[in-house]
Amino acid sequence: MKTAHIGLLGLGTVGSGVYKTIMAEKANIEHKEKLSLNIKKVLALEYTFDIPEEQKAAGYDEIIGDKEISIVIELIGGINPAKDFILRALSAGKTVVTANKELMARHWPELNAEAVKNNAGLYFEASVGGGIPILRTIMDSLQANSINSILGIINGTTNFILTKMTEEGGSYTDVLKEAQARGYAEANPKNDVEGFDAAYKLSILASLAFHARVPFEFIYTEGIAKIASEDILYARELGYVIKLLAIGKKNGHTIEARVHPTMIPFNHPLANVRGSFNAIFLNGSAVGDLMLYGRGAGDMPTASAVVSDVINACLLREHKYPSFKNEYEVAKELSFNNNWESEYFVRIVTEDKPGVLAAIAGIFAKYNVSIATVIQKGRGDKNVPLIFVTHKANEISIKQAIADINYIPQVIGVSNMIRVENS
Repeated sequence: MKTAHIGLLGLGTVGSGVYKTIMAEKANIEHKEKLSLNIKKVLALEYTFDIPEEQKAAGYDEIIGDKEISIVIELIGGINPAKDFILRALSAGKTVVTANKELMARHWPELNAEAVKNNAGLYFEASVGGGIPILRTIMDSLQANSINSILGIINGTTNFILTKMTEEGGSYTDVLKEAQARGYAEANPKNDVEGFDAAYKLSILASLAFHARVPFEFIYTEGIAKIASEDILYARELGYVIKLLAIGKKNGHTIEARVHPTMIPFNHPLANVRGSFNAIFLNGSAVGDLMLYGRGAGDMPTASAVVSDVINACLLREHKYPSFKNEYEVAKELSFNNNWESEYFVRIVTEDKPGVLAAIAGIFAKYNVSIATVIQKGRGDKNVPLIFVTHKANEISIKQAIADINYIPQVIGVSNMIRVENS
């Protein structure tokens, strides 16, 4: 039976989950895979539970210098020192398994080059979707497909917040505080609520799906802080639910990649993904529509993906690397579309005076934005909300129209603009 000796970096939430999973499933893995996993050394700032003293590494050099250790699991997160630790492991010919989406999104080309140079494995299934096996599905099960589009709920914190706002009411601020109290959101929730976490994941996911590196910097990113309870209610009245979606689409050599709040119809498969669950809905040229659903975060679901990567790395005859041009510079044949086409929900507060609706409609027409639905609420009040849903229009056109609408004297302000996906 083959034995794999492992160096584990980090014993936080996910690191603890990995350690416990390997210990709990050790006999089962040996029975099914004829592979014995041995955690030889653990390096952590804090040991959150008791482990044997001989497993505790005095420093990283002890792991790098141990020739028996063939796999390093990096679960400390962030850029530094994780990047240096991973590069040193790859340089030493050790396979690396990581859940570090920010590092992979920002520095994948450098890490991949070092792995190829030293014939070392680099595996990162857990960086996207927690326990959902989406990356390996794309790489190992959908090779006969050209992936046309991806729509994903890939951040559990924001999905929890939007689900609570939708089902129980309450403001964004109040529900965020509850999410923090329950451990779903960090004390500083910026990465989640401003969309960066989802954008890191989309960079990795879209790169593999579209067989071309999609840099994080090329992803339009907008968070959920502007979503108000009114938006939730109007969306429901119109037959929609609001989700923070990661969206990727490819047409020829043109890619659009964006993360933002999105209205989707009640009957869309993603509409019923509730709480902290994740789901990725994709369309392939041969398979058609496909959705993978599950827990996108947490100690044990993420540990499942990490340990699966370890087993996969040990059983492969040779390591597999993405075959697209994986460099910091964008491939010359690619272009990125920042003027995508979408339908739009626009909520405007105006004075209740004659001619305002006509003035707004005129500006939309000026920028070739066709109106599908208009709803006026609170007739007779001094200030009233006007709700518009457009037919498909270009992103730049709708933003130009909104900028002009704000200059109409009777307009108090454009309260929100939310993109709508009906397909």
